[in-house]
Amino acid sequence: MLQSLEKLIADFAGLVWGPWLIILLFGTHLFLTFRLGFIQRHIGRMIKVSVAKDKDAPGDVSQFGALMTALAATIGTGNIYGVAGAVAVGGPGAVLWMWLTGVFGIATKYSEALLAVKYRITKEDGTMAGGPMYVLERAMNAKWLGILFAVFASIAAFGIGNMVQSNTLADLARANFGVEPWVTGIILTVATALVIIGGVKRIAIACELIVPLMAIVYVLGCIAILIMRAPQIPNTIAIIFEHAFTGTAAVGGFVGATIRQAVQAGVARGLFSNESGLGSAPIVAAAAQTKNPVRQAMVSGTGTFWDTVVVCAMTGLVVVSSGHWQDDLTHQADAKKNLAIAAFQDIPYIGPFILTFGLLFFVFSTILGWSYYGERAAEYLFGTRIIKPYRWLWVVAVYVGSVASLNVVWDFADAMNGLMAIPNLIALLALSGVIVAETKAHKNEFTGKSD
Repeated sequence: MLQSLEKLIADFAGLVWGPWLIILLFGTHLFLTFRLGFIQRHIGRMIKVSVAKDKDAPGDVSQFGALMTALAATIGTGNIYGVAGAVAVGGPGAVLWMWLTGVFGIATKYSEALLAVKYRITKEDGTMAGGPMYVLERAMNAKWLGILFAVFASIAAFGIGNMVQSNTLADLARANFGVEPWVTGIILTVATALVIIGGVKRIAIACELIVPLMAIVYVLGCIAILIMRAPQIPNTIAIIFEHAFTGTAAVGGFVGATIRQAVQAGVARGLFSNESGLGSAPIVAAAAQTKNPVRQAMVSGTGTFWDTVVVCAMTGLVVVSSGHWQDDLTHQADAKKNLAIAAFQDIPYIGPFILTFGLLFFVFSTILGWSYYGERAAEYLFGTRIIKPYRWLWVVAVYVGSVASLNVVWDFADAMNGLMAIPNLIALLALSGVIVAETKAHKNEFTGKSD
């Protein structure tokens, strides 16, 4: 029965993530990139704006706090196990397609945030609410699509943002330190409750403290590993580029991969990691204190840069340079986990520490960030009365994820990601003219001059 369910979910995820969605997703990235005049060229200015504050502007949290909350949700297990999984399925070439998804996805993340801020609402208690559901309702008069997005988001949050994360951490703690999953579950559940019960402001404060530290330590650790493997790096880069456009022949224990598999694995895991086009990050962007939609859009755009162009690229280089992608473990049931562990453990002390440190903080921060996304989606559907029950259900799910066997959750999370993306991408394409007009109206933000 369980095997049949696993196969059904895996087949459904494969259907959702068929070529049609990859074309729609990557095509939207390209379309918005060219419509906005390759806005990625302003990444330096965007990063500078992301650390500034618009104290007198309306909003619930600072721009930096909103960015850190979004990064907390995006930098998770996908940045480690997701990258390894993409290589295991699509070969080394998947790393390049994941990276390109991040580069072009900056324009999409920018556009999502712009619309979220432009069409956000002020609730009766004075706080802000926004995201694709409000954009679909207020800008396109398509509330039914907004409802669909909210349903997918509120459910998907328990997969991508909760149980996948806690299950990964509990599994790691048991394998490396002999800690029973129920112990990890209790600790993680209590820590989560202490933060999320306080709402978005407490979540943002926690993320401002956690995210910069975890990202810096992880990236520096990966750089240290790559320095130790310096002789292999030129060949590693050559292999990634070559296999991205030719596929990967069977070698060692690797069963081989076509170009299509490389593209599909790279793009799917790229979205799982950076969430550009998914519609989740704009939910917290709408809560930011910002003078205009463009300014917060610039801040949000940097999230994809840090998540995929930097962090995922580091993981990809570590995994491919290790050579373990050619081993028999790439076609085992837990290929993504086994490949990641093997790639990092080659370097004594530093490797295992970086893997454990990264997963520990990536998991916790993702649980915090996605709790807000899911809560806002549920609130859109049921009103403010759902907030407290949803938070407590979220806390319980953290524990369940820690102790349960969740082999099907990755496939389920992939399927929900795809379903979330569809109404969001419809809004982005339909309202691309609005995005361009707003960008032109506040073009001085890119030069640092006042409007």
